Amino acid sequence: MKTLLGRRTRLLAATTATAGLVLVVAGCSSSSGGNGGATVKGVHVVKAGQLTTCTHLPYPPFQSEINGKVQGFDVSLIDLVAKNLGVKQQIVDTPFENFKTGAFLNSGKCDLAAAGMTITAERKKNVDFSDPYFEATQAVLVDKSSGVNSLADVKAKGKKLGAQAQTTGEDYVKSKGYDPISFESSDAVLNGLRTGQVQAVVIDYPVVQGWLKDKATADKFKVVDNLKTGEQYGFTVKKGNTALREAIDKALKDAKADGTYKKLYEQWIGPYHASVASPAAS
Repeated sequence: MKTLLGRRTRLLAATTATAGLVLVVAGCSSSSGGNGGATVKGVHVVKAGQLTTCTHLPYPPFQSEINGKVQGFDVSLIDLVAKNLGVKQQIVDTPFENFKTGAFLNSGKCDLAAAGMTITAERKKNVDFSDPYFEATQAVLVDKSSGVNSLADVKAKGKKLGAQAQTTGEDYVKSKGYDPISFESSDAVLNGLRTGQVQAVVIDYPVVQGWLKDKATADKFKVVDNLKTGEQYGFTVKKGNTALREAIDKALKDAKADGTYKKLYEQWIGPYHASVASPAAS
């Protein structure tokens, strides 16, 4: 995902909250007033009454704006954390680059980041990750008329490859000697394919699954490769924010134990397999 330096951040209401309405829930303890936030159940939040989440839109099925509200798999999981804390989740749309550096966590703009982000050793230098919550693979989606039947075909047949900027998918194909055209968002990636700017794209498989639910897209494009890159997604918090990280991990553990994770997975991702609920610790 590309850093959008000129992009103004937007505050967006998530899932159960009414769009555009900031809800402050009674019962938050130890409010420090002003910009100091509050402490709820041992977890400090940057703004009283809410759990503020940085994300980068759109990235369906993990987070995208639907009917005026930000919804998706990531959003629903973090709603569980917020519910446990007795607050509402509020989402801030930000450039993806800040997730890698932890800038908005360090500045107090957000409590956590949720953006379908792969856990990597490099990113761990700047942020603390939750337990893994999703196993990811990279899909190669092509125009059916392109004659491309694999990632190798893209190079062999001289076709143009697209990827979302600053993502692990882009990093992966670059490591294999490809020079992909970079797009700033997943929507832009799909548009590049639709308009013929590229004949193939590499992006997270769940994103492709979402695209192919649209009949017009499924009629024109197909998946020809599923690249197992060993990726796992995690949520991030500011370095040393142990209380919030543990609150996230507890919500994930409980959701997997009581069936909530499975229900949300099937709602947002697709068919569920037990192995996805227990990814190895990264």
